[in-house]
Amino acid sequence: MATTIAAPLVVPRTADEPTGLWSWLATTDHKRIGALYLFTAMTFMLIGGAEAMVIRTQLIRPNQHLVTAEIYNQIFTMHGTTMIFLVIMPLSAAFFNLLIPLQIGARDVAFPRLNAFSYWVYLFGGIFITLPILFGAAPNGGWFGYAPLTTKVYSPGLNIDFWVIGLQILGISSLAAGFNFITTIINMRAPGMNLMRMPLFTWMSFVVQFLIILAFPVITIALVFLLFDRFFGTNFYEIARGADPLLWQHLFWIFGHPEVYILVLPAFGLVSEVMPTFARKPLFGYPVMVYSGILIGMLGFGVWAHHMFAVGMGPIADSFFSVTTMLIAIPTGVKIFNWIFTLWGGSIRFTTASMFAIGMVAMFTIGGISGVMHSSPPADLQQTDTYFVVAHFHYVIFGGSLMGLFAGLYAYFPKFTGRLLDERLGKWHFWVNFIGSNLAFFPMHFSGLLGMPRRIWTYDAGQGWDTFNFESSIGAYIVGVATLILVYNIWRSRTSGKIAGNDPWGAGTLEWSIPSPPPPYNFAQIPRVTSRYPLWDVKPPSASAPVPNTPQHTEAPAPTAAELGIPMPYHTLKPLLTALGMLIMFSGLMLMHLPNQVPHYILMYGGAAMLVGCLYWWLTTPLEPEHHHS
Repeated sequence: MATTIAAPLVVPRTADEPTGLWSWLATTDHKRIGALYLFTAMTFMLIGGAEAMVIRTQLIRPNQHLVTAEIYNQIFTMHGTTMIFLVIMPLSAAFFNLLIPLQIGARDVAFPRLNAFSYWVYLFGGIFITLPILFGAAPNGGWFGYAPLTTKVYSPGLNIDFWVIGLQILGISSLAAGFNFITTIINMRAPGMNLMRMPLFTWMSFVVQFLIILAFPVITIALVFLLFDRFFGTNFYEIARGADPLLWQHLFWIFGHPEVYILVLPAFGLVSEVMPTFARKPLFGYPVMVYSGILIGMLGFGVWAHHMFAVGMGPIADSFFSVTTMLIAIPTGVKIFNWIFTLWGGSIRFTTASMFAIGMVAMFTIGGISGVMHSSPPADLQQTDTYFVVAHFHYVIFGGSLMGLFAGLYAYFPKFTGRLLDERLGKWHFWVNFIGSNLAFFPMHFSGLLGMPRRIWTYDAGQGWDTFNFESSIGAYIVGVATLILVYNIWRSRTSGKIAGNDPWGAGTLEWSIPSPPPPYNFAQIPRVTSRYPLWDVKPPSASAPVPNTPQHTEAPAPTAAELGIPMPYHTLKPLLTALGMLIMFSGLMLMHLPNQVPHYILMYGGAAMLVGCLYWWLTTPLEPEHHHS
């Protein structure tokens, strides 16, 4: 099918781009915000990985006493919370920011300042929930925080307070981003880009934003109930006063299972971009891949109680959620077969990105098979709360989400830095990571089937778990080494990697038609699109062999946005200051139980005033300079 796209300007960064610390603190550029998400999430990944190292060292042999039971509970809770809410979701958000406007032919997101606000709320929320571990006061009730065990009666102290308030702060960030990207995708697509011409990553991101705005209000309600119980003496979860002991579980898992797809669908989208590029053929069954992603999102809200087969819901509820759990495996399996058929008959280039994509399909399939096993209530009854579930969850989230995100990182790093990651180090990263993760997680299936509980601080010898725990711990250390290889590769390649050019891989979508890194305005002229792979209409995939294949570079300064007549949003500190006011307000709430109420009132009402004042300032100032159309 023919297409019309604007001839790209092959130019370096424009001369009017701001530099220095101010350029990052006040930025509203979606690409810079994506970079902030990326590097912040990777910092939290190192923290979450260090917590995993402590967990696995504690369990490497029986009766180990590296840490106390209380510290273990804090590290166990923070590892799960960190990796889910501070690493995987923000890494996905980094790609939402970096890619969605470029893939749909837009110059920015719909609400640039809201986008910046979303990042700063995430950063402050992450700091708020992470810092307490330095003072022995980190959350200690598990990442799922089951009430009534997290009420004041069973969990006194500030530990759970940090968790309850921290997750609500992070939820505000996610909801702000969700509404922003839905509006961007609906309203800002380039002429001719209808929904069935959108790249699959944008499609999966679109589905994810709806999951976020539908699922996060439910966990918000659950957290507000818990906050009121802990701070104001209500009885939403107080069983002795008539509360339902299953209320928290239902509210949490109505959020929790869609959350699994919030974590994994962006990785599915990235793999669906990487595989066609490196197999040099279009994605097999594009419409079915779109519809299966939508169906996964819809069915994801109907399977939550398979996490609760052990609570005694009765045969009707168990049967219903067993059937829906089996059904959701169908659209997921469709994706796996479509990826295989995309590779089948293609001219595959085994770059690091394609290897991570293929590895993701393999590892997610293992996690998916063990997930289908949990659709049977009798089987789940034996496996629930054992390390079998830990194995399943890590194959889905680490093997699915993180491996897919790594594939996207290696594929798109050159687009946003102008330099390629080192392929030799990348392949070392892949193989060390692949071997280590399988060694870490696969033995957990067996220790779980032998009855090892998932939340256990230490254990006696002679129960059949010793060898499997030793293997899992060694595997975790190997994954740690792989992570350090990645960090070194990014640090080295950022300044000394090979120049990438516009399109180092010979890809087919719009983001590869503009310079690397892109100018602030993305497109000097908005493209007109009439197919799914517009660049392949101009240049077929068979003609794009070498890497890099378009090393265009010029020392001439690029035209500025002003010279091209493109209005750009002002740089502003308003989103940062608004988010800071919110953090101060919630921090004041934490001091509510102190005998001296003065600090509580000063911080809480001072923060609220700062939040409202900055928000008013934000809403009453223009986004960009006034401009006139001729």
